[in-house]
Amino acid sequence: MGPDTPPPAVAYGDPEKTDRLVRGLFDDPFALLGPHKHGRVRHVAAFDPGARRMWAVTAGKRHELAPVEHRSGLFFGKVPGTKPYHLRGEDAGVGGWEFEDPYRFGPVITGFDEYLIGEGTHRRLWEVLGAHVIEHEGQTGTHFAVWAPSALRVSVVGEFNHWDPRRHVMRRRGSTGVWEIFLPGIGEQTRYKYDILNRDGRPLPQKADPVGFGSEHPPSTASVVRDLRGYGWSDGDWMDSRAGRHARTAPISIYEVHLGSWRRKPGGRPISYVEAAEELVGYAADMGFTHIELLPVSEHPFDGSWGYQPIGLFAPTIRHGPPNEFRDLVNAAHRAGLGVILDWVPGHFPSDIHGLSRFDGTALYEHADPREGFHHDWNTLIYNYGRREVANYLIANAIYWLSEYHADGLRVDAVASMLYRDYSRKEGEWVPNKDGGRENYEAIAMLQGMNTAAYGDVPGVLTAAEESTSYPGVSQPVHDGGLGFGFKWNMGWMNDTLSYIGRQPVHRRHHHNEMTFGLHYAFSENFILPISHDEVVHGKGSMLARMPGTEWEKFANLRAYYGFMWGHPGKKLLFMGQEFGQAQEWNHDGEIDWAAAGAPLNAGLRRLVRDLNTLYRERPALHVRDCEAEGFRWIVGDDADQSVFAWLRHGQAGDADVAVICNFTPVERDAYRIGLPQAGQWREVLNSDAALYGGGNRGNLGGITARPDPSHGLPASATLRLPPLSCLYLVKD
Repeated sequence: MGPDTPPPAVAYGDPEKTDRLVRGLFDDPFALLGPHKHGRVRHVAAFDPGARRMWAVTAGKRHELAPVEHRSGLFFGKVPGTKPYHLRGEDAGVGGWEFEDPYRFGPVITGFDEYLIGEGTHRRLWEVLGAHVIEHEGQTGTHFAVWAPSALRVSVVGEFNHWDPRRHVMRRRGSTGVWEIFLPGIGEQTRYKYDILNRDGRPLPQKADPVGFGSEHPPSTASVVRDLRGYGWSDGDWMDSRAGRHARTAPISIYEVHLGSWRRKPGGRPISYVEAAEELVGYAADMGFTHIELLPVSEHPFDGSWGYQPIGLFAPTIRHGPPNEFRDLVNAAHRAGLGVILDWVPGHFPSDIHGLSRFDGTALYEHADPREGFHHDWNTLIYNYGRREVANYLIANAIYWLSEYHADGLRVDAVASMLYRDYSRKEGEWVPNKDGGRENYEAIAMLQGMNTAAYGDVPGVLTAAEESTSYPGVSQPVHDGGLGFGFKWNMGWMNDTLSYIGRQPVHRRHHHNEMTFGLHYAFSENFILPISHDEVVHGKGSMLARMPGTEWEKFANLRAYYGFMWGHPGKKLLFMGQEFGQAQEWNHDGEIDWAAAGAPLNAGLRRLVRDLNTLYRERPALHVRDCEAEGFRWIVGDDADQSVFAWLRHGQAGDADVAVICNFTPVERDAYRIGLPQAGQWREVLNSDAALYGGGNRGNLGGITARPDPSHGLPASATLRLPPLSCLYLVKD
């Protein structure tokens, strides 16, 4: 036989198994492919459906493998020795190609990893699953691993194998439901998906990686290999100090941002992470905010969801750049003294076919029963929190963002929808819990587990719940029966006060309690006062548009309302554009109205917000007891006829009190008397009617003198001039 004559075909293995192998149906390819000892001699079986001849090359020698009878692309033969080999394939008219045999490499996942995955306690799940660029057995490549317990077969596919699921069938790892394979030579920016056969052998739509670290630009849907190793963080000082910045006693003022519409660049493209690291960080720091909160940055297919329908839970959206550039944004924020909070969405996920929906042909991540597994409000699917692997997936995802991206906190979206099985459902459309009640025990346990892990594993972080009901103990520790969040959004305060401020001033006297009622429960939780994106969409108009009256009165109302908000107990949150009184409702397809920001009244409002942030940070009485009843005392809480409110904010011993007085009518009051805790000179440290802010410059000429004349249950009192639609802050010198 000449050197160019292929060897004769041989029989190899069980015909039924080899037939399934070449058809891409066999679930144990490592049992047939790669190196195996037959007697004392190593034999190699290799499969490449594009090859007509195949060699194993080792120590500079070529060993041709024989074709297997009736199995196109399958080859088998002796490869003496023990040194590593690689493969060479040839096809007539195409030439030859050389490649490493993925089936000669051993497993990567350890037995301990398998144990933790099976138990549902692998808090660093992303270090095992997903696509990791590694060196394994002397070769650099990418290790792929995915959880698909009911799959008959799982393959990884991409341009590297012509998206052919026959070529790289993965190894099943015992009873965990995890499949893995190491592909040598595959590296960063490789596009890939998983090709899965359900338990009946039917192919599913190819799936993106549930733990993928990168994605293609939508509307393309493949995952992308991203190497997360070796980023050069330079935020050590911030990381060492952030625990104190997140305490209940700390000033926390949050600028909520949708990156896609904060600022647009030429051609209408969204700002990049790198550009935001300079422009957004610089702006938020100049405005005096302590934190930036980003609407969800996890990859999502639909722009109109604003990120709240994520599919790539472990991938920062590519809309603004690759993962390390997102790290650049966080790093820059920390170096500027700003924290970064991420919106996190464990409540639901979209039903797009390339995502988690029926991932392995079964209701794997979601509930099978639509009464438990489908959100009618959003046409999305609900996670099966009672499945330990799913709860583990979500908890590990929370730890991932806090660890790998140095995020300082997570704001958890739509917590109420998770806590109650009957949320937004009619009778008969929901399944009671085991005790016949409406509480979702499994979701509650997952949230408690997430908070326990976040605070226990990542020092100095915070978590906050968007929770719209009166569920008890949201921000109480888990060991005391609470959900374990650090803070809770005060949705009741937001709804009541926005209702009040949106009324014509003449009617406000009849709704005085909308501004005072929140103090009845203000210290039952650690509250954040949120004026978020939800208040300026879906026909609600902008904050400015909510205000009654002429243009000047609208701005005066809004200035007074912000003064009320910053003086009220609770941490602060404002959505982008609200700080300068954007007139239009927020549009996620554009950018906020920067052209209007420089107009005199808008610029004045922005200056007021900056000064409120500065005052809030500098005056301990305005923040150290935000969450304690001892930090607040009404002076005037019942003057409904004149729509005036006055109160004191107290700090710790030695901290100067701050008196806050608000007049929510367009009537100037020349001689309004209030009680004060001390006689002497009180300085007017902020007046929302100052000309600097666009007001009429009416007030008290910089201060007032309190006399030792008791009033309002306090030992001293003073007479004030209250400008129309205004808020004043007084501090005892």
